[in-house]
Amino acid sequence: MSEYLKTGLLTDAERTRLIDAALRSREVAYAPYSNYRVGAALLAGDGTIYTGCNVENATYGATVCAERTAVVKAVSEGVRDFRAVAVAAEHGGIPCGICRQVLYEFAPDLLVIAVDAGGRVVGEYTLSEDLLPNAWGAKDLDGFDA
Repeated sequence: MSEYLKTGLLTDAERTRLIDAALRSREVAYAPYSNYRVGAALLAGDGTIYTGCNVENATYGATVCAERTAVVKAVSEGVRDFRAVAVAAEHGGIPCGICRQVLYEFAPDLLVIAVDAGGRVVGEYTLSEDLLPNAWGAKDLDGFDA
């Protein structure tokens, strides 16, 4: 087992399913400008996996990241409970700042698995501890009862 794995958060079978789904999603990414293809696989609390890929646009600002694609697909199906996300990129990659914030909205304690194009785990992180400490969220809105 890799030194990067956060043991006990996922079973080996869950981790493998998630990584495989992220790698498959990466293959269908639409990245004609950067050629930086990213796939994401989001594990819901019930074990369902929602996938996403990056979809670029010539204006760049209209580009949608793989992680947000997966979140939107899941939320549009009524799912809001997530345990982990695997992100597959050429040399491994972690969610950008916007994606971190969107993921935090639904799963502050999410496990984030970064894998390279060959499926090798290059890092595992928890969202609120490692990637977005001291995050701003619903708790910071005046009068919001979460």
